[in-house]
Amino acid sequence: MSTERGEQDIIDTHYTTIHTLGRQNEGRRLRYMNKDGRFPVVFQKTPGNWSPYLIDIFTTLVETRWRVMFLIFSLSYILSWLFFGLCYWLIAYVHGDVDNVDNEPCVANVRGFTGAFMFSMETQATIGYGFRGMTENCIVAIIVVTIQDVCSCLLDTIIIGIVLCKMASARKRAQTVGFSSCAVVNQRDGALCLSWRLGDFRGNHMLEGVARAVLVRYVKQPLGSIVMSYQDLEIQNRDIVLATPATIIHKLEPGSPLYSLGPDDLLEDNFELVVSFTYTGDSTGMLHQTRTCYTSADIRWGQRFQDMLKVGKRRYKVDYALFNVTMWVPVPLLSAEECDRGRCPVEGPQSQNPLFPSVKRNGHTRQVNPNVTGEVMQQTCL
Repeated sequence: MSTERGEQDIIDTHYTTIHTLGRQNEGRRLRYMNKDGRFPVVFQKTPGNWSPYLIDIFTTLVETRWRVMFLIFSLSYILSWLFFGLCYWLIAYVHGDVDNVDNEPCVANVRGFTGAFMFSMETQATIGYGFRGMTENCIVAIIVVTIQDVCSCLLDTIIIGIVLCKMASARKRAQTVGFSSCAVVNQRDGALCLSWRLGDFRGNHMLEGVARAVLVRYVKQPLGSIVMSYQDLEIQNRDIVLATPATIIHKLEPGSPLYSLGPDDLLEDNFELVVSFTYTGDSTGMLHQTRTCYTSADIRWGQRFQDMLKVGKRRYKVDYALFNVTMWVPVPLLSAEECDRGRCPVEGPQSQNPLFPSVKRNGHTRQVNPNVTGEVMQQTCL
């Protein structure tokens, strides 16, 4: 294998068909979506600035980071103890409990701010040590204790609800359902197909989900603006039962945005394939979505995924070590449109077929060995 100035090159080996590599600067392109499913989008000068986050404060707290959530959790209780402790101290000060020891206090054994804070914490946490207690001398103190009890129940409900929602977040379950690191193009039933793999890494699988794929292109206008275009890809068997890893297949047929793209055109075209899988978890009943993105450099022409499902004595066995492993297969170096015009043959030896010609790149002519069988296919771990 040789490479000059980062341009695309050809692999020539008796084990494989020709494979086109991506450019070295492919990773420098601005992505519409990252591989982990996040969108690298920054919002500037949004209407209302922080008001959308404050209006929906519950969702804001659920989406915040855990360290921030722990800080809010601690401060919510500490500040409430300080606030009501200050109220009890003011009541004791106005009633004269701080200066006059012989005076009948509103709260027993509360003569200063420290005692008032301890009483506030014991009341809200329902500790009840018995050393400090409310008396019948001050109706105002009784009202404050009642208000604190109600606020304590409300605060516990909000904080515990946010923590539980955050722990059961759909994002965590989505991390246990993954897509393959690349997509492949090969022949199925005599037609070129684009496919990628989907698998669930947990034992308690969901029963059913819906797969979707969208081709995203962005075009820079002369004035600097960017126009985004979205094209849905037709998927065979969109509804999937993910008990075992599944291969999502898109047939390159008329009407497909990739129908006229060959292996070389694939690298020149600037697009991203956004794939997603929306499903309901069987444990929580919550709706989840896993998504990722494939660029043109992530699409491997002339490869297929290695089989990872085996039959055991009592059950099926899935080897996830082969989840991203592919092998080379003989595939014409033509687009699906050109292949249909030339009556592209099905998979198999192509020694006499003109669809596998010699290829001349960078002044060198390289011949493809068409005698490729399943026994000599080279495995490539991506």
